[in-house]
Amino acid sequence: MENTPIPAPSGGPDFPSLVKMTHVIYALQAGGLLVGFSLVAAVIINYIKQDDVQGTWLASHFRWQIRTFWFTLLWAVLGGLTFVFVIGYFILVADGIWLVYRIAKGWIFLNEKKPMYMAST
Repeated sequence: MENTPIPAPSGGPDFPSLVKMTHVIYALQAGGLLVGFSLVAAVIINYIKQDDVQGTWLASHFRWQIRTFWFTLLWAVLGGLTFVFVIGYFILVADGIWLVYRIAKGWIFLNEKKPMYMAST
């Protein structure tokens, strides 16, 4: 998929607020590196506002953010369960690095007004 912006739906005066909301969600995800609950708050907002971004390039960011949350949670649980066996430490470190990558890539693409790659999530 090309990274060309999909225009906002016609008659969408709320579009700038949706872009701002997407920035807030990335900020909450970044805050999740320090306070895990903000990751939960971010995904809750994603699910609440998901219908509002359908048909825009922001929908790909919401999908990216939601998948980031669920895969981060999955790997955190696996890392926690295997922490006793030392491998869990490496899983948790890799999960943290992966989370930073996903937030950084998404936020950069958002600032450039580009959708996320749908095939590489």
